[in-house]
Amino acid sequence: MSTNTKKEKLPHKSKIKDSLSWGFSKLNYLIFTLGLISIIFGYTVMARGEVNSFQSLTLAPIFLFLGYIILIPISLLIKSKEKLL
Repeated sequence: MSTNTKKEKLPHKSKIKDSLSWGFSKLNYLIFTLGLISIIFGYTVMARGEVNSFQSLTLAPIFLFLGYIILIPISLLIKSKEKLL
């Protein structure tokens, strides 16, 4: 009796590593960090300005909008080209 033993090919280690990672690249973390900085800066400008000043009514909401509505969602949705391959 001869036994035919074939070694099953295991997936490449990098493929296993990719499936276990978060899926975010350095670009994602950079954009997310910029969003957090924008939000912190917006709240700081709002707190420093007077109640009816340009800072509190216009400048701070622009930074908050930029952080909450643009930068953080983009950082979560963007995919790097190297992850798609």
